[in-house]
Amino acid sequence: MTGVSDVVRESALAGRVVLWEESARDGAQAKTLMSADFRVRLARETGAVFGTDGPRHVVFAAGFPAVCAEEYEAVRRVAAEAEGAVSVAAVCRGSRRDVEQAVASVRGSGHARVMVVVPASEPMARVMLHRTAAEALRAAADLVKLARDADDSVAVDVCLADASRADRSLMGHHARALTETGAGVVLLADTVGVQLPRACRDMFGAVRAAAGADVVLASHLHNDLGLGLANTLQALDAGVRVVSASWLGIAERAGMVATEQLLFLLARHARELLGAGPGPWWTAPDLTRLPGITRRVAAETGVPLSVTTPIVGTGVGTISTGTPFVHPGLFQPYDPAEVLGIEPEVLLTHLASARVVTAVAARLGHRLDPGQARAAMAWAKSRAFRTGRAVIDDTTFAAYLDGLAHTPGSSP
Repeated sequence: MTGVSDVVRESALAGRVVLWEESARDGAQAKTLMSADFRVRLARETGAVFGTDGPRHVVFAAGFPAVCAEEYEAVRRVAAEAEGAVSVAAVCRGSRRDVEQAVASVRGSGHARVMVVVPASEPMARVMLHRTAAEALRAAADLVKLARDADDSVAVDVCLADASRADRSLMGHHARALTETGAGVVLLADTVGVQLPRACRDMFGAVRAAAGADVVLASHLHNDLGLGLANTLQALDAGVRVVSASWLGIAERAGMVATEQLLFLLARHARELLGAGPGPWWTAPDLTRLPGITRRVAAETGVPLSVTTPIVGTGVGTISTGTPFVHPGLFQPYDPAEVLGIEPEVLLTHLASARVVTAVAARLGHRLDPGQARAAMAWAKSRAFRTGRAVIDDTTFAAYLDGLAHTPGSSP
């Protein structure tokens, strides 16, 4: 039994969704590095998406304390300074020393957790521990007991690495045993991102059937085949309510499902994705916080926001052609300003109509008559092809408009 209640288990068993946020931990394997200061800020901001219910909806994986002294200190600071905003987790390998170090790094923080990574497949167990999968999973129960004995106020979770290539009945049996020993959550990881959606759903269904209703399963699904989001939705459809994600999808190799995409879909389409039953939230997420958080993550890590990044990309809310300019609601699945707080922006490109040119000019303080609009449109198209760049920035267009206004015979 735990010294305090496990709010993550309670949320999942009540049918609420818990986000296991991995950008500070698995994101480091994408060759990024978040400073301790930024991790604290990101943990607080991620929790603030859910208001005072942050700890019940967010597990923030703060890092891997065994990496070095600096990493240990970063995790310790998140545990101390983001307490109350999220449930803070330290991640460790399946060794006695690592488990004790992870517990120490989060000790004293409210709703603190430790996640122990244990190989579940035969090839992964042989490489990581020189044991069989069954031996590795049996040893995991001892590690859970070690952590519980070290500090029973710290919840202990177990991640079954390479679950997608492991024996499902074996995982189900040991997931039940781990829970009986004191584990809070058992994560099934598609470590190499190899699963197809149907196989992913079948895996969670089979392990759940073998493990029993008292076991809380979680997903940790990589994106090597571009299926991280699809597979996570399949896990949710199979009844999983603790789901791993990472801001901007940053994680090892091709990453994993992006936090902003998953939160957006669950907030906007909960009934279609989860079916009838209790709503997925104690407090619904504030989606207007997503763009600001992702911009700050991009600045910290160097992972760019692109024009095609879903939900928060630089293309969201932008208009450059005539019909979308006149009927914007017809060409977007939601209102970016209303849902995300992203105000619409009209951009001047080689696709511009006269209406678009006139609107951009008006934003820059110029009123164009029909003749000037046609001339400006022709100039914009010619310049875009001449420079090989579609978007014409406001400074360049303003300089052209200043010259147009002073051309003899032009309207004022």
